[in-house]
Amino acid sequence: MRFALRFLAIFTIMVSAFPAWAELRVDITQGRVEPMPLAIVEFDGETAEAAQIGAQIAQVVSADLERSGLFRPIDPKAFIQKELSMKTLPRFGDWRILNAQALVQGFAVPQGNGQLAIQFRLWDVFAEQQMVGLAYNTVADNWRRVAHIIADTIYQRITGESGYFDTRIVYVAENGPANRRVKRLAIMDQDGANHKFLTDGQDMVLTPRFSPTLQEITYLSYYRNTPRVYLFNIDTGRQAVLGDFPGMTFAPRFSFDGTKVIMSMAKDGNSDIYTMDLATRQTKRLTSHSAIDTSPSYSPDGTQVAFNSDRGGAQQIYVMDSNGKNVRRISFGKGRYATPVWSPRGDLIAFTKMLSGKFYIGVMRTDGSGERLLADGYLVESPTWSPNGRVLSFFRETLRGEEKTTKIYTVDLTGYNERELITPLEGSDPAWSPLIP
Repeated sequence: MRFALRFLAIFTIMVSAFPAWAELRVDITQGRVEPMPLAIVEFDGETAEAAQIGAQIAQVVSADLERSGLFRPIDPKAFIQKELSMKTLPRFGDWRILNAQALVQGFAVPQGNGQLAIQFRLWDVFAEQQMVGLAYNTVADNWRRVAHIIADTIYQRITGESGYFDTRIVYVAENGPANRRVKRLAIMDQDGANHKFLTDGQDMVLTPRFSPTLQEITYLSYYRNTPRVYLFNIDTGRQAVLGDFPGMTFAPRFSFDGTKVIMSMAKDGNSDIYTMDLATRQTKRLTSHSAIDTSPSYSPDGTQVAFNSDRGGAQQIYVMDSNGKNVRRISFGKGRYATPVWSPRGDLIAFTKMLSGKFYIGVMRTDGSGERLLADGYLVESPTWSPNGRVLSFFRETLRGEEKTTKIYTVDLTGYNERELITPLEGSDPAWSPLIP
C-alpha cells in the first residue's frame, strides 16, 4: 500500500557570515571514492512514541547511506554533542573534531489521527551552513518510507545524482529440492524490509519485470505447461493474462513509457524479437533472422533496442533501431554475452558474460566500448538497474559440493561495493522499481 506524503515547509535559517568553503560534494563519476564521514543523530520526538519512531528513522537513513558505499556514518558513541535542538545551531566544532563533514538531525511531532510531522536538516559542518531543511506529513506507520525519502534527499544533495532508496525490488523466491522447486513472486523494499509474497507457489513464476508506472509487474508463468505472461497490479493484487506464448522463455520488458512490451518468441522453430502494444494487444515483428535473437531491452528514449543473438556465430550483444532496422554488433570481447539491459540514464548497457566456465556481470557503453566486469561467480545472472543508473542488482548461484544456493546481491558501478540482499528464502531474477511516486 502506498501512502501520500506532503511537504510541510522548507526551513530557512540565516546564519552569520562564515568563511567561504568549497561546496560539500561527493563526485560519483570518478570511479571508486573514499566514503564521506557524516553524523546522523537520533531524531528527537515531542512524545516518547514519536522519539522512538525518530530513532528508527535515523537508523534506516544511516543504513541506506552506508550501504551505498559513498558515506561512512560515524558511531553515535563517539558523539560529543549528544542532544541537538531544531531551534538552535549545532556546536559545529564538536562535529569537526570527529571529522564529520555532514550532520543530519531531525524531529518528529504527532499531529493527531495517526499523523506525524517529520522534520530534518542536513548541515555542512565545515561551512557551518544548512544544506537542506524539509518536513513531511504522513501516517505514523509510514515512517520507514519517510526515512528512505530523507536518505534520497541527502544522497542527491551531496552527490548531485538522484537517489534510489525509496524503491522496491520484485524477485522470484525459491525453496525446495531441485526436482520440486517452488518459485513464488515476492516484493520488498530495496533494503529487504516490508517483504511480501505475491503468488502462492502453485504455478512456477519466472523473470518478473517492473512497469515504469510502478503499479504493474509482468512475469512469466507456466499454465498447463504452456508459458503464459501475466500483468500483476501491485496496488490491487489483481492479475490479467497478457497472452499465451508457447515459444517464450523470458517475460517481456516494458518500454520506458509503459505503452509497449518487447519480447523474444520462437515461431516455426526460429526465435525473433517482437513488440506488443498494451492498448491494442497487437504484436509487431522486429527481427527476421535464422539466428536466435533474445533478451531485448529498450533504450530510455525508446529509439533503440539492445538484444543478444548468435547471428555472428557466437552469442553477442547487438543494437538496432526500434523499428528493427540498422542492426549492429557492439560486443567484441572474448566469451559469450547475454541479457543486455539498458541503463535508465541511457549511457550504459549491463550484461551477463560467460567466459572459461565462469559467469560475470558487466557494463559497457552503448557503442560497446569501455567494457567493465563488476561481479563474477559460478553463476551470476539477471542484471537489473536502480532507477538512478548507479547500482545493479543480480542473483548469484553458489555451488558447494552437491548443494546449490541462490541469493540476490547489489553492486555499484565501481564493482567494489557488493552487498548481499537478505531475503527469507533463496532468491533469483530481481527487478528494480522506479522511485515510488
